[in-house]
Amino acid sequence: MAKSEHEHEHTSTTTDGAQNEERDGALVGDDLTLSYPTSERPVVECDRIDIPRGEITALVGPNGSGKSTLLKSLAKQLTPDAGSVLLDGKTIQEYDDKEFARELGLLSQENESPGSLTVEELVYHGRYPHRGFFEQTGEEDHEAVERAIDLAGVDHLREKTLGNLSGGQKQLAWIAMVLAQDTDVLLLDEPTTFLDLHHQLRVMETVRQLNEQRDVTVAVVLHDIAQAARFADYLIALKDGEVYDWGPPREVVTEDLLADVFRVEAAVNYTPDPEIVPKHSL
Repeated sequence: MAKSEHEHEHTSTTTDGAQNEERDGALVGDDLTLSYPTSERPVVECDRIDIPRGEITALVGPNGSGKSTLLKSLAKQLTPDAGSVLLDGKTIQEYDDKEFARELGLLSQENESPGSLTVEELVYHGRYPHRGFFEQTGEEDHEAVERAIDLAGVDHLREKTLGNLSGGQKQLAWIAMVLAQDTDVLLLDEPTTFLDLHHQLRVMETVRQLNEQRDVTVAVVLHDIAQAARFADYLIALKDGEVYDWGPPREVVTEDLLADVFRVEAAVNYTPDPEIVPKHSL
């Protein structure tokens, strides 16, 4: 893969120790090689991935570029073939599962639960890392659940069972459950899937609110690159399982990136929000 000068510039900043220390990465992947038992070759190979503390980082790229695979490895859902993932300077394997779940929450694309469960019951499941095996829910749990239900906008659904919800409503219920975990780091894999535009914006505004008011570090996979550029502080652009570019949206989202990574000719303007006007596919 030919790299542009722009890409080389960002690659050097992500591998420079001083720069990394300055950014204070909450979650860092080093020399990662990721694959599945069914894959013939690695799905992702990257020297370094940084999720800066207290910031929102969006992972963007075409289908099959490795976004979800990378997120799974950061969330301890996929063991790397090589390399390591560090959370707050400690390898994620050093955390037991409950301890890890108190520090990091994950909304994946693969969510399964009994259809007879109500939305409120599902959200309470997000509190399991904070309780002992025989402990009942306490006031702190109730407050976290109510806050999560309010943030996700599902108060009107709390008594409904998951089996009677639409795809978009289920997505909001799962988002509420992850918010109830009340973690310092939040990983979201395409959280706006199945949602109409109003609810997409509601979810991203909630993410921004958590980041600004509670200092939650967020990494989110998004398909809509304009949405990613608007809401994220940093972007990681992936192509063919490798990091193509990393940095602030204004530096990463360019006409060259859209052509090289997404194979789309488009005009890019900032007014100051990003405006991407596709012209045609390449």
